[in-house]
Amino acid sequence: MAEHQRQRSLSTAGESLYLLLGVEKVATPDDIKRSYRKLALKFHPDKNPDNPEAADKFKEINSAHAILNDPTKRNIYDKYGSLGLYVAEQFGEENVNTYFVLSSWWAKALFVFCGLATGCYFCCCLCCCCNCCCGKCKPRPREGQEQEFYVSPEDLEAQLQSDEREAGGDPIMLQPSATETTQLTSDGHHSYHTDTGFN
Repeated sequence: MAEHQRQRSLSTAGESLYLLLGVEKVATPDDIKRSYRKLALKFHPDKNPDNPEAADKFKEINSAHAILNDPTKRNIYDKYGSLGLYVAEQFGEENVNTYFVLSSWWAKALFVFCGLATGCYFCCCLCCCCNCCCGKCKPRPREGQEQEFYVSPEDLEAQLQSDEREAGGDPIMLQPSATETTQLTSDGHHSYHTDTGFN
């Protein structure tokens, strides 16, 4: 037996949670808490074991209280409704305003206008690609400035191996033991002594 869950559309009104708890939109946190406790007691699953609708209502009441009890979520809900809460869940609470600004009609119109004014969006992509990817059109550093360079890991490894061969020393193959100690001598130089007896 498949249960049909009620699908709600996302709204921008921001009123349904207040109606669910039976409070006004300007209600104080204490009013919300008082109403929540009264409704939670009324619809608690332990008090209504034979009523599955009461359990669903209890979950909705808990969800509404969790949102309206958090000042940040309540502010988002008041401004943007359940759509704002969905955006906060997807992109983070700090990005909700940015999302709604970029999805506004004037931001879309500005994007289209910039595309028409420059001829296409390909120019921006081409400029970025030439400056960053292939680097042929990359601005040259001013004279006197040191130019940055990139060393690949393979080149660095090869250089380290050639330095080891030139030094002629044997690589260290043993880990230090727990009995080794380091002492400061009177002339200010560090000496390294081991108690292993391999002198």
